[in-house]
Amino acid sequence: MRPLLPREVDGYLVELVKAQHADQVLTEMESRADELRFPIVGRAVGRFLELQARAIGARRVVELGSGYGYSAYWFARAVGEDGEVVCTDADPANARLAENYLRRAGLWAPVRYLVGDALAGLAEVDGELDVVYCDIDKDGYPGAWAAAAERLRVGGLFLCDNVLWDGRVAGLAPEGEPAEVAASRASVTDAIVAMSREIASDPRYVSSVVPIRDGVLVALRVA
Repeated sequence: MRPLLPREVDGYLVELVKAQHADQVLTEMESRADELRFPIVGRAVGRFLELQARAIGARRVVELGSGYGYSAYWFARAVGEDGEVVCTDADPANARLAENYLRRAGLWAPVRYLVGDALAGLAEVDGELDVVYCDIDKDGYPGAWAAAAERLRVGGLFLCDNVLWDGRVAGLAPEGEPAEVAASRASVTDAIVAMSREIASDPRYVSSVVPIRDGVLVALRVA
């Protein structure tokens, strides 16, 4: 992923988060991501997700795509032990890793991990939600929005990562990528754009895109 901000600015944002919050478990999770080239949101976005959830007093969060629990780490901090963070991922190994990391961080209490399809997991959760966070395969973004839009309470948030997609949504193409990687990423750009435009035109929501890391969409339900 090509940083949209200059690397120096991106590094500055990360250092600010580190100054506010340090945790060896979090560092280990980031080291795993670096070693395995596993996509995580990183500290600047993670702290932003926590901030958004805290700002609306969130107690019920569903993640569509959770990996081994990096974003859940931040949401669990926001909702507290009496809240609920429902994680979804197709890989049972990720569920085991998430439990290990989050237990050690003292953040496992609010977490429930559903192994399987993300939208099927969302359907298993009853009632209104405070936050739905989307980080699944990008061709699934329009379907994720369709499934989540009615589930959020008025005052709730739909949050979605990677909505700038290395600038591809604006017609930019990163240089130096292998052809197969470029083709794969370009093939799902239309899905990201379609979801973002649908949200932008939905009168029930007020939305904006924050251009940190790869772009985070924030949509607040107002009606």
